[in-house]
Amino acid sequence: MAVFDGLKGFKVTLGQMAQPRVTKQYPEEKRKKPPRFHGRHVLNRYEDGSEKCIGCELCAGVCPVGCIYVRGKDNPVDAPVSPGERYGYVYEINFLRCIHCDLCVEACPTEAITESKILEFSFTSRQDAIYTKKELVVNNDGTPKRLPWEDWRVGDDELTSGWMRATSPNGSKDHEGVAQWSGELGQGVRKPEAGQSEIKPEDASPRYMIRKVEADRISKRYGGRVR
Repeated sequence: MAVFDGLKGFKVTLGQMAQPRVTKQYPEEKRKKPPRFHGRHVLNRYEDGSEKCIGCELCAGVCPVGCIYVRGKDNPVDAPVSPGERYGYVYEINFLRCIHCDLCVEACPTEAITESKILEFSFTSRQDAIYTKKELVVNNDGTPKRLPWEDWRVGDDELTSGWMRATSPNGSKDHEGVAQWSGELGQGVRKPEAGQSEIKPEDASPRYMIRKVEADRISKRYGGRVR
């Protein structure tokens, strides 16, 4: 009887021995990160290779720990860096301070800054923890730069680009006041969102303007006459 009484204490242990293991042999094995995981930041480009950052410094202003430093500069006329009038001339993030709150991603008006799934990166000096624009801007194909001291795995280059919003991007009243997650930006060329023009660029000529092509549709939707 004493033997059986002793085995009662191992009931849970013996029952778990036959179950699949949940322990990961970290860092060799890593569990899959959730879709909204906040990792290391990246600065995105448009499909034509131009930078999305316009140097507005909103990300630096909203950062609660002051880890972002941005300086804007007027775009060169002969070789503009971004489509706007200005671009991010200096962009630095101090990851010793960053708490990965994602407020900078929500504040960005051009979706220039997003976060990857990589979080495992260590440094041998404090200076290495300050990422400059050279390390943050993505490659021409839209993938994050993989630095030598970062431990990249499959799926870590997926960008966490969604943010909460209360209205639809195309202004549809059906979504007014409804909080929802925006879609993932992904990488490469994307189709227009619902409500945006899908007319081919070659149709937008002085003789065949988009405004004339869509005049009837605009008139039916909003009423009145298009001038």
